[in-house]
Amino acid sequence: MTDQSIAEISVDKLAQLLKESPETVQLVDVREPRELELASLPKFQNLPLSEYAEWSADIHTRLDSEKPTVVLCHHGMRSAQMCQWLISQGFTQVSNVTGGIDAYSAEVDPSIPRY
Repeated sequence: MTDQSIAEISVDKLAQLLKESPETVQLVDVREPRELELASLPKFQNLPLSEYAEWSADIHTRLDSEKPTVVLCHHGMRSAQMCQWLISQGFTQVSNVTGGIDAYSAEVDPSIPRY
């Protein structure tokens, strides 16, 4: 069985989205709280993958499955896992941030620390 392909969003497109219309999307960061202390983007809701058991049961009250959802992590691997899971939960417009916050820092906003 093949994985459903996950839509991707480049860090440049994400920057444009955050600047022009952040209210049109749900922003999810699946990194650990200690990672967010090092580097984070505004308006992202933190749902750490390691705390899946705590938030997974109420995902449909935390997020709207019909609204575009952008998922971020450090390099794009954990967010890809989250995207797959959200799709399996009936979310219809899920995008993974290519390269994660590391690429965002490198290509868009060098003021965000890299780790």
